[in-house]
Formats: sequence, C-alpha cells, structure tokens
Amino acid sequence: MIRSMTGFGKASCDFNNSSVSMELSTVNHRYLDASIRLPYEWSPVESALRELLKDYLSRGKLNISVNRKRLDGTAQGLVLDTTIAQQYIDAAEELAQMAGSSDSLSVNTLAQFTGVFQQKEDEDNLEKAQEALEGLLREALTNLNAMRDVEGSKLYADLAHRIDLIRTTVEEVEARLPELNEIYVNRLRDRIAALIEDSSVAEDRIAVEVALLSDKGDVTEELVRLRSHLDHAVELMDGDEAGGRKLNFLTQEIQREINTLGSKVRDTDVVRHVLNMKSELEKFREQIQNIE
Repeated sequence: MIRSMTGFGKASCDFNNSSVSMELSTVNHRYLDASIRLPYEWSPVESALRELLKDYLSRGKLNISVNRKRLDGTAQGLVLDTTIAQQYIDAAEELAQMAGSSDSLSVNTLAQFTGVFQQKEDEDNLEKAQEALEGLLREALTNLNAMRDVEGSKLYADLAHRIDLIRTTVEEVEARLPELNEIYVNRLRDRIAALIEDSSVAEDRIAVEVALLSDKGDVTEELVRLRSHLDHAVELMDGDEAGGRKLNFLTQEIQREINTLGSKVRDTDVVRHVLNMKSELEKFREQIQNIE
C-alpha cells in the first residue's frame, strides 16, 4: 500500500465548557518526529498522545496544534507558582546588588513573567481531558491518513508507470542482445587467434583474456536481477506495510544493475536505453521520498 507522508487532518469537540480544536499536518521525514503544542494545563497528557501516534504513523514530521477556547468567556483558573516567583525575586535582588541599585521588583512586573501564574486542571478534569484529546487525535489521524491515502494512490500510478517504462526498456535491451553476442563472439575469436599467433604469449595469459572477453559482454545476470528488483518493487507497493524505506534501498540496487549493464555493453543503442532507464529511475527515486 502506498501512503504519502504529506497530509492534513483536523477534529474538534466541546469539552468542560470549552471548545477544543486539533489540527495535524505532516511532511516528509526519515523517521516519526512529532511536535505537539498543547494548552499548558493539558501538558501532562502529551506522553499519552505520543504513544497513540504509533498506531497510525510510522514516518513523517508531524505538527499537532491544540487550541482551547472557553465557551463562557472566562479564563481557566490561575495558580501562583511560589517557587518560580521566589526565583525571580532572588534573581532581581542579586542583579540590583551587582548594579549598586536600590530598585526592587514590583508585583506588576513579577506577574508578567513566564510561569509565575499557571493554569492547572484538577486530576479528575485532567483524566477527562486526556480521554477527550485522545478521541480528537484518533479522529484527526483518521482524516489525515484518508488524505495521505488519496495522495498515495496518485503516487502509486506514477511509480507503476515508471516501472513499466523501465521494463519496456529492459525488453528492448534483451532484443538487441543476440546481435551483440554475435559481435562479441567474433571479437573473441579474433582476439584468440591473435594471441595464438603470438608465440610469446603464455597459455595462462590466453586463458585470462578469453575469460575477460567472455564475461564483458554477458549481461544475463544483470538483466535477471534487474527484472527481479522491479518485481520486488511492485510487491512492496502492493503490500500492506509501509514500504518507503525498502523502496529507497531497492532503488539503489536497481541503479547498481543499470550502471553495470552500461559499463559492460559498449553499444550506442544500449547506452541510449541505459540513459533512459536512469532518467526514469531518478524520477522514481524522487517520488518515493514522499512515501511512508
């Protein structure tokens, strides 16, 4: 199954006199990397949400944004964090001593510092918030994956087209081989005759030359492996598991066989076919970077 790593999903609900909305967006990434922005009072729920992600995603850079708006217009209850407030006061006094100043930190100024006042939920509300947020995340992830599946189907069509083009080119190379083999046989025959006429050439040197010339024009193994890799690529595309990483590795193997084919066969038509295969494979490689 082909699923794109690019997508968007959202969900919303009313909870505890609040309107809560969640938005998700994903882009390409080698691993699963999630950034979650929650209202401060719900930050203890983040670890549970991260765990839930693993059931829906395997790769991609994910951004999750959760917004909360009180339906009655009031603010969530504030709690003074005396520890943080005292740290600010102590730091301000130390700074005043260093500067030789008698200025002190005013209450109005202190109240504006980050963390002095914090919004908190009691344990019962926090458990309910976690349940609500997990439900929202499931809904948003389902919507996200639906969009990624649609994009994935478009990617599949393009990738399958690239594979078909490479297959066709392989067949064209194979059709050219009988004529090429005849050329190589004649070259081999001429080379052997020349070596035999040269009485100074040792028999083992002749054997080495024959082996090298015989191997140079034989691309049977490369074509067999190339076909096998293309078949495997289709299997990964049709499989149920995320196959982006495996397809990326397989592309390297296909590239290796094409390069070997090009280095072994010195023929204008085959060189042209090799260049065409490399071009299609590069397009294939670019597309699979967006596959989960």
